[in-house]
Amino acid sequence: MIWLTWRQFRGSAAMMAALLVILATALALTGPGLASDYSAGIAACTQDNTCDRFYDHFFDRHETSFMALTLVVLLLPALAGIFWGAPLITRELEAGTHLMVWNQSITRGRWLAVKLGFMGLTTVAVAGLCGLMVTWWSDPLDKSAAEKLALMAPLVFGARGIAPMGYAAFAFVLGVTVGMLVRRTLPAMALTLAVFAAIQLAMPLLVRPHLMPPITSTFELGKTNVDGIGINRDRGGYVEIRLKSAVPGHAGAWVLSANLVDPSGRALGTDGGFAAAQVSTTSGPCAPSAGAGDGCMVEINRLGYRQQATYQPLERFWPFQWIETGIYALLTLGLTWFCFWWIRRRLS
Repeated sequence: MIWLTWRQFRGSAAMMAALLVILATALALTGPGLASDYSAGIAACTQDNTCDRFYDHFFDRHETSFMALTLVVLLLPALAGIFWGAPLITRELEAGTHLMVWNQSITRGRWLAVKLGFMGLTTVAVAGLCGLMVTWWSDPLDKSAAEKLALMAPLVFGARGIAPMGYAAFAFVLGVTVGMLVRRTLPAMALTLAVFAAIQLAMPLLVRPHLMPPITSTFELGKTNVDGIGINRDRGGYVEIRLKSAVPGHAGAWVLSANLVDPSGRALGTDGGFAAAQVSTTSGPCAPSAGAGDGCMVEINRLGYRQQATYQPLERFWPFQWIETGIYALLTLGLTWFCFWWIRRRLS
């Protein structure tokens, strides 16, 4: 069975190995230079306090590569489920070769165990190597990315660390399961993609924010958490404040919600992303003649306006990685048990 499985799988495995070697070579050649540029830029910007500007310029120069590699890691598990998992059973059923194989000395359970073990471990290994290589290469960019592309952000989190291994194992066994139930290759591939995509969307929206209790705190307003201040004369001349998805003192945190609260602690509604604060604009630091700059920010803080944010700090990145990977491992084990039960009792 091992020899037969290798004969059937070696073409795809060789192609994937070649792509991994190309990717590893490219990352090994460019990674040290990227890290060196980052270290030199940090050393220079700390002297004149211009690191925010350096982060923006550094990330912008490499944003295309950053996004491309992130998408590669995110798509790899789905591709494994579609092209390796879904056809595993359907190919045998459509060709009728399962009737010959299962009538020999090899049992259905042994046949499936070898197939799942050999191809499943290969899938996990490929996703793990790809994810860890991209995590190593992207480290300087993860440190300089904006809030929406920070390490804990949903788009980036799934392409870093060990999480791709859990995704790949689940996607592969999901494809096998769907193939057993549907019995046709193309419908199984399409359904596998749809189900896996739905679960991948549900995880960061419904599950991941609650893997550990989020932290809720209030913060003074400043450059870290304020995106802009203006005066809207159509609304009585109130000062309008747009908040960022960031919290002071917790760089890289995943902000689940952020609201402007008044001195009584009541959350203020937003209009177009701006929240109105009842601060005098006829005179004082927030008057148009004063420019609504740092002095206005000080005045807003003095009056008691604050940012109230619920967030998951960056320090929880690795605990979240292990917990989420464990969840996918349990789902994979459940589907694996179902596959063995189904192939012995229902599949013919």
